[in-house]
Amino acid sequence: MMGLQDIPGLPVYGRGITQLGMQRQSTDTAVRPKERESPPVSSPPQAKQPSPSSPSVQQAKPQALAQPMAKLSLEEKKERNIPPPGTVGQPVRVACNYIPVKSNLTAICQYAVSFSPQIDSRSMRYGMLYDHEDIIGDVKAFDGAILYLPKKLPQSVTEVQSTRKTDGALIKVRITLTNELAPDDRQCLTVYNIIFKNVMRELELKQVGRNYYDPKHPIIIAQHKMEVWPGYITAIQAYDGGLMLNTDISHKVLRTETVLDMMQSIYQSSGRGFQEHCTRQLVGEVVLTRYNNKTYRIDDISWDENPRSCFTFHTGEQVSFVDYYKKSYNINIMDDCQPLIISRPKKRAKDADRDEVLCLIPELCCMTGLTDNMRQDFRVMKDIAVHTRVTPMQRDLAMRKFIKNVDSNPKAKAAMAKWGLYLDHDLLRTEARQLPLEKIILKNRSFQSNVEADFGREVTREPVLVPVDLQCWMVLFCARDEHKANDYITMMKKVCPSLGIRVNTPALFRLENDRTETYLRIIRDNLKPQVQMVVCIFPTPRDDRYSAIKKLCCVDSPVPSQVINAKTIGSQQKLRSVTQKIALQINAKLGGELWALEIPLKNIMVVGIDVYHEIKKGVRSVAGFVASTNRELTRWYSRTCFQMPGQELMDGLKLCLTSALKKYHEVNHALPERIFIFRDGVGDGQLNTVAGYEVEQLRECASYFGGESYQPRLAVVIVQKRINTRIFAEYNRGQLDNPRPGTILDHTVTRREWYDFFLVSQHVRQGTVSPTHYIVVADDTGLKPDHMQRLSYKLTHLYYNWPGTVRVPAPCQYAHKLAYLVGQSIHKDPSLDLADRLFFL
Repeated sequence: MMGLQDIPGLPVYGRGITQLGMQRQSTDTAVRPKERESPPVSSPPQAKQPSPSSPSVQQAKPQALAQPMAKLSLEEKKERNIPPPGTVGQPVRVACNYIPVKSNLTAICQYAVSFSPQIDSRSMRYGMLYDHEDIIGDVKAFDGAILYLPKKLPQSVTEVQSTRKTDGALIKVRITLTNELAPDDRQCLTVYNIIFKNVMRELELKQVGRNYYDPKHPIIIAQHKMEVWPGYITAIQAYDGGLMLNTDISHKVLRTETVLDMMQSIYQSSGRGFQEHCTRQLVGEVVLTRYNNKTYRIDDISWDENPRSCFTFHTGEQVSFVDYYKKSYNINIMDDCQPLIISRPKKRAKDADRDEVLCLIPELCCMTGLTDNMRQDFRVMKDIAVHTRVTPMQRDLAMRKFIKNVDSNPKAKAAMAKWGLYLDHDLLRTEARQLPLEKIILKNRSFQSNVEADFGREVTREPVLVPVDLQCWMVLFCARDEHKANDYITMMKKVCPSLGIRVNTPALFRLENDRTETYLRIIRDNLKPQVQMVVCIFPTPRDDRYSAIKKLCCVDSPVPSQVINAKTIGSQQKLRSVTQKIALQINAKLGGELWALEIPLKNIMVVGIDVYHEIKKGVRSVAGFVASTNRELTRWYSRTCFQMPGQELMDGLKLCLTSALKKYHEVNHALPERIFIFRDGVGDGQLNTVAGYEVEQLRECASYFGGESYQPRLAVVIVQKRINTRIFAEYNRGQLDNPRPGTILDHTVTRREWYDFFLVSQHVRQGTVSPTHYIVVADDTGLKPDHMQRLSYKLTHLYYNWPGTVRVPAPCQYAHKLAYLVGQSIHKDPSLDLADRLFFL
């Protein structure tokens, strides 16, 4: 038997994850008595599983549904005016981390269940319905109102009676057939994903967050006090190629130190102001409680409470946290004086009027993830990468092992067979396309990029497309870094002529100390209108000093600025290559153009949008907006707007686009005929909202420029990086490797309801490359899929911070950099004097 107790609705949400997968599970932690007088919530009891020989399931030889589903999907796409796959490029055999799912059911029956008189308690509804398993069978899925069965009941309307145990009253239960769903229907996907949760449990994997891990076989990294849990990501979804299980390997990095250990470490290093330091470092961190393998976000610390504090249990008695954990988990809490950690779960719609606060014990909470210091430690990252950076062949072996584990586990296999589901024995194999290599245009020559899409050697040896001479600039440095500053300036004068950039000697300012106020005072006192660039050399990286200088140079006294860490220019062996990169970055910040590509489309504007969210501080989110202003797509105009915390969709989009259209007209003396919007950071659950709400805002902007006479054609493309799809190329006799940049896959694993494609635009030397998912939610530009795909790939070459391809189109990456700078450091709208330059690189 399968229960849907935790599912309020049935649509599929976000990146192949069902709504169930997105919900926070009920917790076994205590609820703070001051906020809510209720007991710690325990997990619902597991319902019994039906036997493989259950009479409610028709036994039949499984047949693959992939081909019929694919044909149906093509018909659906034609009805929705979704164009067919593209044809440009060389064919490439690929494998994907999708496992075809076969079914022997012709339909899944959907029933509406009603109770008379009405029963409000969901648990009572479950019990009353399950009393009649002799009629409905023991293979079922029920969410309290809707019942799914793999068989059809004899009658369209079935009425039975149950006895309410509380008062003995007779309750009439009416089961009405409402629909017979195809096995790949959207509503069935929720049932399938729940089935697979049971499969993962039968494999003895533990759920942590949305994914399942194996805590019994951790990878211990003792030298860094860490362990890595191997696991899997799974989601069943209906694609163009039929019903498939998207699965990938995952790793959960855990630190063996507890929150209490970290508190003690902070106390030893901070002394005074311990509570303030502790709160600042811990709030926002995610912890894992090993007694139930659940993760929680730290929202606050209750210094006035400790494990001896009491809360109201569901029986009405007062129970201390010490007694609760001893009774429920047989755990003895060692430190009675430690404060309590506060976690506030996200509110569900049905619980919007109820504040739930969870109290956790620090010594029972393990830290997860990596600190900033760990990320900056090369040895830590290298040791972790040995286990987490997996090659395509290793992924293939892991997927095969997963399929074998499911097939060899009778209970796991039976859990699927009851619903007529069977996994194929291999990953999906299909054919992708390799797009042609792109031509890179510099000032004096053009050349074709190599198969790795890396043109750093050529860019650093040839004049840039449009150089900007560095005539008046200032360099600030501390006294101890004077020789490094001189070496850097000397190297700038050596490397810039080959780039076509003339560099004058800068004004030098030697600082006696590295205080932030000293930097700010020198800049304010010496900044004149003719100064093009301010270069600050920091002795050590410090976020507060960086933010203060960026705020001064981007808001108060607008001027392009460059911050360099002294360590970066301290090595003589690397000084030339580092200086070349800094010189290119400075030229881009001054309004120069480094390189270009052949863009056959005329009179177009390309826009990139991304949103930065600062979770810890709870401040407003920042939306970055970057739009092209010339035909070559090498000059950009940027704006920002602030959003309410956690909001992804941009209310200020019209203002940004209107300003960009004015700038485009100012530069070109005409308005664009076509506008291409590349929107980053949107999940599957928001696609329809973006397609309706944001697209409508965009179309309204045209009315400000000539009313109905100006109606540009518009395309809105959602760009998704955080996806679980992986594509492996079969280059050498079945050996899997990373596909080359420019690999396109626009069929079989694409969505039925959307015009979408996957593009591999990067080359990686370690691990497995991740493709980017492009979803065209609106398009009246008239471009064929081949042209849209070629444009998307060309744009990945135009990010001036990297002489090669990046994972997303350049305007999206620019928007990300802008939003991050404003959200992390400036916290204000940058001056419009800098809007036509890439000052945020």
